[in-house]
Amino acid sequence: MTSYRQPGVVLTDRRFTVPLDHSDPGGEQIEVYGREAVAASRAGEELPWLVYLEGGPGFGARRFVGTEAWLGRALREFRVLLLDQRGTGLSTPANRQTLPLRGGPREQADYLAHFRSDSIVRDCELIRPRLTGGAPWTVLGQSFGGFCAVRYLSAAPEGLKEVLITGGLPSLDAHADDVYRAAYPRIERKVAAHYARYPQDVERARAIAAHLAEHRPESAGHRLTPEGFQSLGILLGTGSGSHQLHYLLENAFVRTPGATELSDTFQEAMRTAASFAGHPLYALLHEAIYGQGERATNWAAERVRGEFPQFDAATALKGDGPVLFTGETIHPWHFDVDPALRPLRETAELLARRTDWPVLYDAERLAANEVPVAAAVYHDDMYVDTADSLRTAAAIRGLRTWVTDEYEHDGVRAGGPRVLDRLLSLVRDEA
Repeated sequence: MTSYRQPGVVLTDRRFTVPLDHSDPGGEQIEVYGREAVAASRAGEELPWLVYLEGGPGFGARRFVGTEAWLGRALREFRVLLLDQRGTGLSTPANRQTLPLRGGPREQADYLAHFRSDSIVRDCELIRPRLTGGAPWTVLGQSFGGFCAVRYLSAAPEGLKEVLITGGLPSLDAHADDVYRAAYPRIERKVAAHYARYPQDVERARAIAAHLAEHRPESAGHRLTPEGFQSLGILLGTGSGSHQLHYLLENAFVRTPGATELSDTFQEAMRTAASFAGHPLYALLHEAIYGQGERATNWAAERVRGEFPQFDAATALKGDGPVLFTGETIHPWHFDVDPALRPLRETAELLARRTDWPVLYDAERLAANEVPVAAAVYHDDMYVDTADSLRTAAAIRGLRTWVTDEYEHDGVRAGGPRVLDRLLSLVRDEA
């Protein structure tokens, strides 16, 4: 282990060996990384543990500096493990560079089938006794991390002292088709709100989409397309995302000696925002996290989008309507335009066709839950359906909700200590 300091906090790098396939504990092993954080003033004390599960799938735990955001509040009473879930961050990363070590697309898809919440929870249960001596710990799950927390409650509640969930209560039984059928109207509402706030962006977005449709430029090997431009709507699910999108659009064009062109600044910003180079598992496993049973996900977001023709950029450009942004949806074309995903196209196809996904949630066990649970549910969350979240909250015995419109999906980041304080008070029946 290596320990080092940042302002107000002592950090320790921890690495754990876990089975790739938990049903074969003596088989292939992989490495999982976690960063321990403890307040500098309490580094020598015996403290209860909190494990943080990041949103995603496909994102390593946030790299905090010092005691910023919610971490400072957590460190008042916990020793925190910031866990890079398997395949992310420093935990045996899975990407276009490393996956060929597994073999071809079939072997890669079979490998990645072990990177969902069921395996992540099993990792946690191997790690927990090594850190706590066997004592249960507190889980804080953001977004997909909340999905993992609900799986934890279904599979290993004995490992849990209390559970805090922010924007991450999944439907217990919805197919991916249902998820995206509910998602597109939410996305459309967010786009309407953005255009109401920044009406000048209606024509800017049309002009950008038209230019991309005609010229199809590339930036560092990334093909810039109208559909890729629309996907920037993923920003609209965060607290400051509408403003970020507006600033991105406002300097899209520059005058050159030959013509008006898309600026290098815009092209680079679009490429950066649309690239999956830093989180390829988000694209590869985004629909797989909803897979349960024998029904394939089969590019659900792409198929369901056909039910919402208003999202078709070409149709919008032929008329005088606005170009609608999308977000939180993965499509086959992502694997054609993004150089970080292009080599993984066939692997993604095999995952989309897969029909042997284990069931993730145990409704009977959740109905009999005895672990204290509190969840922040955002009033019109673009990423996780509020109605689904509330149905799941009602299905988990004793779960207390905080339904709020003060924050968007990234509330635990934006609200920081206040959000964590509220959830801790709820879970401890102090509110």
